[in-house]
Amino acid sequence: MRLNDIPTAGGGIARAAYALASERGVALGPLLRRANLSVQQVKNPNFRMPVKDQITFLNLVAEKLDDEFLGIRIGQKLDLRALGLLYYVMASSHSVGDALRRVARYSTIQNEGVHIGYRAGKAVIVTFDYFGVSRRLDRHQIECFMTVLVRMCRRLSGLASVPLRVRLMHHRSRLPSDFAQLFGIHVAFNCDADELAYAGSMARVSCVNADPYLNAMLVKYCEEAMAQRRKKATTWQMKVENAIVPLLPHGLARIGKVAAELAVSRRTLARRLAAEGLTFRKVLDDLRFELTKRYLREKDLPVSEIAWLLGYRESSALSHAFKRWTGRAPKQGR
Repeated sequence: MRLNDIPTAGGGIARAAYALASERGVALGPLLRRANLSVQQVKNPNFRMPVKDQITFLNLVAEKLDDEFLGIRIGQKLDLRALGLLYYVMASSHSVGDALRRVARYSTIQNEGVHIGYRAGKAVIVTFDYFGVSRRLDRHQIECFMTVLVRMCRRLSGLASVPLRVRLMHHRSRLPSDFAQLFGIHVAFNCDADELAYAGSMARVSCVNADPYLNAMLVKYCEEAMAQRRKKATTWQMKVENAIVPLLPHGLARIGKVAAELAVSRRTLARRLAAEGLTFRKVLDDLRFELTKRYLREKDLPVSEIAWLLGYRESSALSHAFKRWTGRAPKQGR
């Protein structure tokens, strides 16, 4: 992938994490270097940072603060106006449905690595798809997005509404009960998609600050910004990883299934991975290793459940794989 093709973001979430960690006296220089960022870049509001670096930095700060829900906490405190043009084009829309259509069309102005989708019917569905960025290592950025969007729906409608359901692709063993006030009680993990759902009537709710003249002007600005964007490339490795993750717990992470998900033949998929010096087996194996390391940090997650999350039929299969990767048993790796 060429440098100009790397998806970038405004960096507001990373800057909020930096400010929070600074308040708690964390030495941030080493964390920034590990995330390929500098103090000057984080403090410059005009610097657009690679999305993958933002995800890495959030993970490092969360680990340092021992806060597994860092993304949600940032999303709760973030000034919604920090979304800039995206906030104002949503806030001035006629209805919540119009606002969500706007964010689906223009969200990549703010973050090129996550594409938001919107559809309305009996339920209003908002989806999040990763593009040019691996979904596997992210929890905090996506949970921050979800939190901000729920807050935006409340701000737009003037109602203390909660989603009908929230679905997330990554693993969690729990979600504190106090977050139910924000997300409702129907929150599921290890899903095949990242999405929020509201009652269909939400789309017809009028926005409390609707301004048709301002909205028309902002839509024009957004369209101009979109026209200036280049079409971003993504590696086949990332496409395959993002397709594999939701298939793993069901034992369906096979090349034929993944090829079908990506709308190519098995031969074409193998050829495109080979052009990147990879095989499907290596991508799958490396992905399992990275996820195993993350899951082992969750002390209340049994090895047997980790094996299931990774698509192994038995714990012994995970043990054999982990010994091949590290020379140790999973419990020792913990």
